[in-house]
Amino acid sequence: MWVYDKKTEYPINIKKPDPRMAKLILTQYGGPNGELAASLRYLSQRYAMPNKESKAILTDIGTEELAHFEMIGTMISQLVKDVPPKELERMGFGSIYAIHGKGVYPSDSNGVPFTAAYIESMSDPITNLNEDMAAEQKARSTYEFLINMADDPDVIEPLRFLREREVVHYQRFGEALRIVQEAMRRKKMYYKPNNPAGLAVNPNPDIKDIVEKLNMANPVNPNPVSPLNIHNIPGPILPDTKQDNKKKQ
Repeated sequence: MWVYDKKTEYPINIKKPDPRMAKLILTQYGGPNGELAASLRYLSQRYAMPNKESKAILTDIGTEELAHFEMIGTMISQLVKDVPPKELERMGFGSIYAIHGKGVYPSDSNGVPFTAAYIESMSDPITNLNEDMAAEQKARSTYEFLINMADDPDVIEPLRFLREREVVHYQRFGEALRIVQEAMRRKKMYYKPNNPAGLAVNPNPDIKDIVEKLNMANPVNPNPVSPLNIHNIPGPILPDTKQDNKKKQ
């Protein structure tokens, strides 16, 4: 599937070791808002996308997040290279060194290992894409926090690049959300003559499951959701205005 280019997406050449900064940046390697979480989230969620356009967007971004994962690992490795153990300890990297040495291990800045609990992947594409947009905003904020604590241009510039990419990803997920919503609106609707409410009914068989779940979530609701009362059902399920106009004529 992938063709590997033997260079980082953005050049990284850190000349001044800084174990303190290495520990802080570690959160974007294996932390909750980091690149490993992002890549696994998007590459898993793509299977729930309803069309090739939205699936391609998640595949593209998930692939790029793997490149960012490589960038973060490269930065951490360069920041601790050739630093004596005592200096690592003095600069706050001792707890990481005691467990992993100078190895780059997927954890957050406190040494908490990466876990799949950081991500979600559901069969609902709208839910997934809204989560993805929020995840990109959290990643952007995290990079801004890291930039605020950095003082070396060799560290700041790659972090700025990564922050900018999170903004682009947020915009692309917004595009994917629009594509999916439009695809859902284009689902064919039909007019049911014997429906006293005169409403369009979605032939999608999943609608019954949605109704059952809504009613189960509100067992004491005096006005339970009905499959014919589509105004109570969330999502882009719209009346057939063409049929309504014909009926008025």
